[in-house]
Amino acid sequence: MADQSNQGLLSSFLRQRRFNAVRRHLRGQVLDYGCASGSLAAMVDAGNYLGVDIDAGTIESARRRFPRHQFLLGGIDDGRRFDTVVLLALIEHVKQPATFLAGLAQRLAPGGRIVMTTPHPAFRRVHDWGARIGLFSAAAAEEHESFLGLKEVQAIAAEAEIRLVDYRRFLFGANQLFVLESVSGSGRREAE
Repeated sequence: MADQSNQGLLSSFLRQRRFNAVRRHLRGQVLDYGCASGSLAAMVDAGNYLGVDIDAGTIESARRRFPRHQFLLGGIDDGRRFDTVVLLALIEHVKQPATFLAGLAQRLAPGGRIVMTTPHPAFRRVHDWGARIGLFSAAAAEEHESFLGLKEVQAIAAEAEIRLVDYRRFLFGANQLFVLESVSGSGRREAE
């Protein structure tokens, strides 16, 4: 998916709110999955960051913007583990979210967490309408598979053998933050 962060009047604003939501959860080695042009790299030391995206143009842009950080096109084919895996406005674009999250859970170091944001399903019509009039990225709206709420993510997480440890809504309830960890992980179990 190409970087769509500037393809809507409010896209940059929304991206910054997502960054603000995940900032306190960034720790250790960070995998920014679906990193686009790598803006999250500004919040993570270069030695602790890996950005991955499937779009060659956005990866090249990220490498130019953050030459000390590491970016990969496609996926990761080594055994690296991460303390934090970040998915910003990505899970709603995935066809099989449980399988996808289970794969990412295999990338977690002991006590590691998946931190993700996604629009709330109650705002699907608002999002689609906003995309039609240019407030949000029309391209992103066309690529949405499904909007997932708390119950759906809990079910998907259970299937992926990970558990929800923190949840909150932000942007007047239009967006959600999920923090997940491995069921067999050795990290803290309670919500922060």
